[in-house]
Amino acid sequence: MSGKPAARQGDMTQYGGSIVQGSAGVRIGAPTGVACSVCPGGVTSGHPVNPLLGAKVLPGETDIALPGPLPFILSRTYSSYRTKTPAPVGSLGPGWKMPADIRLQLRDNTLILSDNGGRSLYFEHLFPGEDGYSRSESLWLVRGGVAKLDEGHRLAALWQALPEELRLSPHRYLATNSPQGPWWLLGWCERVPEADEVLPAPLPPYRVLTGLVDRFGRTQTFHREAAGEFSGEITGVTDGAWRHFRLVLTTQAQRAEEARQQAISGGTEPSAFPDTLPGYTEYGRDNGIRLSAVWLTHDPEYPENLPAAPLVRYGWTPRGELAVVYDRSGKQVRSFTYDDKYRGRMVAHRHTGRPEIRYRYDSDGRVTEQLNPAGLSYTYQYEKDRITITDSLDRREVLHTQGEAGLKRVVKKEHADGSVTQSQFDAVGRLRAQTDAAGRTTEYSPDVVTGLITRITTPDGRASAFYYNHHNQLTSATGPDGLELRREYDELGRLIQETAPDGDITRYRYDNPHSDLPCATEDATGSRKTMTWSRYGQLLSFTDCSGYVTRYDHDRFGQMTAVHREEGLSQYRAYDSRGQLIAVKDTQGHETRYEYNIAGDLTAVIAPDGSRNGTQYDAWGKAVRTTQGGLTRSMEYDAAGRVIRLTSENGSHTTFRYDVLDRLIQEQPAV
Repeated sequence: MSGKPAARQGDMTQYGGSIVQGSAGVRIGAPTGVACSVCPGGVTSGHPVNPLLGAKVLPGETDIALPGPLPFILSRTYSSYRTKTPAPVGSLGPGWKMPADIRLQLRDNTLILSDNGGRSLYFEHLFPGEDGYSRSESLWLVRGGVAKLDEGHRLAALWQALPEELRLSPHRYLATNSPQGPWWLLGWCERVPEADEVLPAPLPPYRVLTGLVDRFGRTQTFHREAAGEFSGEITGVTDGAWRHFRLVLTTQAQRAEEARQQAISGGTEPSAFPDTLPGYTEYGRDNGIRLSAVWLTHDPEYPENLPAAPLVRYGWTPRGELAVVYDRSGKQVRSFTYDDKYRGRMVAHRHTGRPEIRYRYDSDGRVTEQLNPAGLSYTYQYEKDRITITDSLDRREVLHTQGEAGLKRVVKKEHADGSVTQSQFDAVGRLRAQTDAAGRTTEYSPDVVTGLITRITTPDGRASAFYYNHHNQLTSATGPDGLELRREYDELGRLIQETAPDGDITRYRYDNPHSDLPCATEDATGSRKTMTWSRYGQLLSFTDCSGYVTRYDHDRFGQMTAVHREEGLSQYRAYDSRGQLIAVKDTQGHETRYEYNIAGDLTAVIAPDGSRNGTQYDAWGKAVRTTQGGLTRSMEYDAAGRVIRLTSENGSHTTFRYDVLDRLIQEQPAV
């Protein structure tokens, strides 16, 4: 590993002060490189709360995800956690963030990489061509200015995938968390000068995400406004398949005027909707600009058939908080409520068709209660290095922690039955050992640089070993029995051969230097299977080793619409505006139809002969009654969502009992 070291969560400077706040975990440049930045240690409780931070979190909700290379995936994450060095509020409002909401601050001797959640990672100043490396995040930050990196550098091959103008520009910074990419390009909304151009004065003291480049040279571009009321904001995205998306932004004044006009047209009194917002929240500076909708405006595969409605719409409270989300069918799918006193602090949320979950906080802004009207509720008590979680069945768990903020980890857990499990971590928060309630220990050996697991030793002393190449790809895995899995890759990092533990060999062939999708596979006997793909990475045809061809059709959303087999037999699928499968028809015209409730649960299947099988659900989407062929089965649940009574089709009953750890301990048929 080369490069200057980077400070991380919980690191201490030479003067003894913590220099990074916020949650650990990379979420930069999704769809790849995503980790749960709002959940240190991956610990959540209920619906969900991060007890280590005392924060209400929503780790990831996806609103747009079309198929293709470097697709534009619009996902939202929320955390009520407030850092000491918050980044500016993004276009989804306080507490929320999108993958593109990252910023690199350039200070005199320090570079600070921050995301919209306030997580900050400190690097030393970089000269052109230098790089910094964060061991805790496995993240590189490189400054442009050289045509090539050192030959032995892990990123040398990935660097060459960049266009020359990006590599040579000393005004750009690039980040990645994998030698396989992609690169996250950090520039500014104005055109970045070439290496030999006269620079504008002064240079902006920051860089923002302007695009991504993968190892095949494919790009995703974020179009930011260079001037005007939306200066610096993303108003368009071009993905790796050359689709273009338009992001509609609004100011607080525009939203206030729209609210007044709606009130007038509806004959009601206008609500208190201020024309401006305070310029600062507990979640950072706030310019009041919000994302209203996202439209697909260009699709190379369907140029004349663009959607007539936005792919997603957002609604806002008068205080600029995200209130509702509408899907591409125009139906509301999410709603959120916030504290009257603390802007951006979520106190309730719900999925359409589901109960509302509510939250209460203490004076320090930590969640103390999670209220579920149709299931388990939780309370949280916080002490120094200790969190107690009690559910509404009076079951208690105690988490004993070490570390601070994003490096806080659970080192001991007292379970509801009194048993104890323990964990050990290294200095950057990586798991080294786990001891179960019986005292049996499993050990993990992460690579000191990459963090990749190189060895797992089970309590009986048996070990599995893992080996990787210079690009962090698994090349060999040996189990406790000595059997070995081997993999080989080409210069682009694509899998070209895999040898199974039993010696069977599978080879992969590629016919496109700009794709990671194989065109054929061959086994040890020479049997060959071939595949063809669409520009969006969807399987178009599959030819098996006997030459039998199956062809597939898809719509723009990646949904399979037809399967054609060689005998002339085809199957056709239809979807509603929400993307739910509503019908399957064969070549003879036999059709099976599907119905759903407002929450998206499958409620009925109507067979070609008209017979109907139905399912009824409770508030949480658990099946409580199913009818098939005129026969009915019913289920009853307790507050923990466990089946406690089953009534079969013949009317017989079976009851179930569980222990405090949700393990089934008794199944009792009715006498």
